[in-house]
Amino acid sequence: MDDAVANIFGYHALQLGMPRIDGLRTNRMPHQWLALGTDAMPCTTDGEPDSAWPDAPRSAALWAEPVALPFPSASLDLVVLPHTLELSVDPHMALREVERVLVPEGRVVIAGLNPLSLWGLRQMRVRLCQRWTGGSLYLPDVGEFIGFRRMRDWLRLLSFEVESARFGCYRPAVRTAEWLERYSWVDPLGEKWWPIFGAGYFLVAVKRVHGMRLLEPAWRSSRARVAATVPVVRRSGQRGPARHD
Repeated sequence: MDDAVANIFGYHALQLGMPRIDGLRTNRMPHQWLALGTDAMPCTTDGEPDSAWPDAPRSAALWAEPVALPFPSASLDLVVLPHTLELSVDPHMALREVERVLVPEGRVVIAGLNPLSLWGLRQMRVRLCQRWTGGSLYLPDVGEFIGFRRMRDWLRLLSFEVESARFGCYRPAVRTAEWLERYSWVDPLGEKWWPIFGAGYFLVAVKRVHGMRLLEPAWRSSRARVAATVPVVRRSGQRGPARHD
């Protein structure tokens, strides 16, 4: 994520959710916000909202739902969604809001969990067997995991173009960090032999506006006018080169 947002230029950037992940720390835009949903708002003992979020890398500038962002249309240059769509009550509507607030050629960075992976299969198996055998889920009990192909189709419907995408974390679904480190040798094999079955995926998409024409610099258009040939018009009104008798 640091490499993806480092060279995205503009003026206004927004991260939705996951305050412990600073997705904008390498970005150089002057105006940056962290937006958190009201359901994740920390409260004090008397029930009032608490402005201090533990372990958050940056202070939350606003409380807002992903399905109703308090920004005008075409006002943001970058939106970062670290697992935000999986936690949203309506992920498709949240993605529509992102498309609305982004400027033409603006970018959205999305990180998600892949249901077609060892982690996703373990989560699915526990959910199917939970009513009979019980047991705890491997991943947090959040909304539905959105597969990469489904996410790509949603982006295409909203006139986004996927600029880059990659998968990662091919290790088995184990619970301790010690065993995760022991299975580190699986990652190079998975990246080579089954690349689309990583536990997580990461993509960058660009908002395209059909019919929009980029303006060229003034010096380029003036040079083109100078280099163009100028026709000579005769008195008879016919267009053609001048001839001297």
